[in-house]
Amino acid sequence: MLEICNLACTRGDHLLFSDLNFTLNAGEILQAQGVNGSGKTTLLRTLCGLVKPTAGQINWSGKNIQDLGAEYYAEMIYLGHLNALKDELSAVENMRISAGLAGCEADGEQIFAALHRMGLRGRENLPVKALSQGQSRRVALARLLIGHFPLWILDEPLTALDVGAVQLIQDLIAAHLARNGMVIYTTHQPLEVAGVTTRRLTLS
Repeated sequence: MLEICNLACTRGDHLLFSDLNFTLNAGEILQAQGVNGSGKTTLLRTLCGLVKPTAGQINWSGKNIQDLGAEYYAEMIYLGHLNALKDELSAVENMRISAGLAGCEADGEQIFAALHRMGLRGRENLPVKALSQGQSRRVALARLLIGHFPLWILDEPLTALDVGAVQLIQDLIAAHLARNGMVIYTTHQPLEVAGVTTRRLTLS
């Protein structure tokens, strides 16, 4: 369970949000929503431990993530609105680096299978700079298929994706939730997971 207790975050001298409280249990999905500048991305980055909150704390399975450290990071994956790929490297090479940084043991077969699942068959060894924006986003999202991360934190996962890819991501999320995974995300595009009620948290 992810538990947020009296969380507050600032950007510079500006208070983005305060006294934020919510929980996310196994099999649940939550969308953080609000106008631009309301703190959606900051919230997600804070949940990942990339931003230190001004007040409050984040608990994972009843323990503060600051105390858990690597134990927490091994159980969550964060995909930002930027792809965080090296343009000169191929999709496969980027995946190997990502898996290594996440502490996953992913062999070539698993990486190729993930890229194929994302519709990138035949483009696995092309440098990322040769891919379209949508294909690059698919490479980034293929990280979700490597390793076992109960908690997915996704910032604008549907950016640059066509209709078919959007449906694929919705299907992947549905399968993850069915395995008792958890998802928290932001999006400016419709994202609907069949058979699941999406909880919504509005930042103002």
